[in-house]
Amino acid sequence: MRGKEDEVPDFIDKTEESEAAFWRLKRAADERRENRIKFVLAQEGEPLLTTLGRSVYISACILFDGLILTEVLFMTGKTALSWVLYGALLGFAVIFQREIYDKIFSLDISEIDFED
Repeated sequence: MRGKEDEVPDFIDKTEESEAAFWRLKRAADERRENRIKFVLAQEGEPLLTTLGRSVYISACILFDGLILTEVLFMTGKTALSWVLYGALLGFAVIFQREIYDKIFSLDISEIDFED
């Protein structure tokens, strides 16, 4: 009785399924790699100040989020409510910072194509 439960039905082919999964993963990895390469190529022609501005902006955002927003915790006494307030403020700050980053430092990769 136990031997029949361990048998795999004929319609499920393990090698075929594993090969299909491999190709799905490979396509997804290739797409991510292609997008990374496109972003690097799009950055090649931009001015040095824009490239440095990206790093400075991200550093400033990290400092703001880590130093300024944590003052909420010290001012409100590190209670559960203050942690909730800090989390909400941090979430809104990150969303706002991301929108600004996308507006200022956006790259157009639509014109870069690797098709042969």
